[in-house]
Order: sequence, then C-alpha cells, then structure tokens
Amino acid sequence: MNTTEISRTAAVETVVRNYVDAIAGGRIEDAKALFATDASWTLIGSLPMSGTWHGHKGIFEDFLGLAFARIDATDLDLVTTSLIAAGDTVVVEWESHAGVIGGGRYDQHCIGVFTVRDGLITSVREYFDTDHARTVLFPAA
Repeated sequence: MNTTEISRTAAVETVVRNYVDAIAGGRIEDAKALFATDASWTLIGSLPMSGTWHGHKGIFEDFLGLAFARIDATDLDLVTTSLIAAGDTVVVEWESHAGVIGGGRYDQHCIGVFTVRDGLITSVREYFDTDHARTVLFPAA
C-alpha cells in the first residue's frame, strides 16, 4: 500500500468512527451530515425494519426511527469492538446496549460494512442477531 492509499484509508476510517461517535452521543444531525444524500442502508433479515433504506429520511427517520422508538436513548451504550478499513470499505463490529421501552434489555452484537466515497458514507450493510431483535424490540411482530 502506498502513502496515498494509506492516507485515503485513514480518512475513510475517520468518517465511520465519527459516525459511530455521533450516534453514541445522540448527535443525529452530526451523524446525518456524514452520509451522502442518496446513501443506502441495508439491514439483512426479516424484521419490520429489515430491507434497504434510501436517503437521509429513509435511513435516519424511517429505519433508525423504528429502532430508536423502542429503546431508551438515554440508556444507549455503543461500544466499537473491532474496526478494519481498506480502500473505501470499513467493517465495524459493535455492541449496542439499551433499556427497552416497556421493559427488558437490548444487548446486540452487530457488524456493519460501510462504503465511503468523497468523504461521505454511501452505503451500509448491517448484520446482527435478528432473533434477539425480534424478541426484544418487536415481540408482537
């Protein structure tokens, strides 16, 4: 890897770290500013929030809104456990811990594959334990 590639990879990694820090700190507008306006987020599985979400509204209001409406955001703890960057791709492993509105705990282990171009996140593919999410966040679904 040459110096230019190393520098680009470090910049891409920083964008994703800044996103995770913004979400963990409850700074949704800061997080949103790190996404391209036509970005997509795909959540693998068959939950009510699974599928591919497009644009700022789709990702931050519709998709993340479904999840955040079910947890106590004041009790949210996000911990990055691993991050690997190469080129325009960053793979992040994290844990999400929060109280659930109505009782219970959401303790999830996630992996996201982020693509960053021109300093903005253009796509994310997220994988996690959908059975746990269904049981805790969507018990009636």
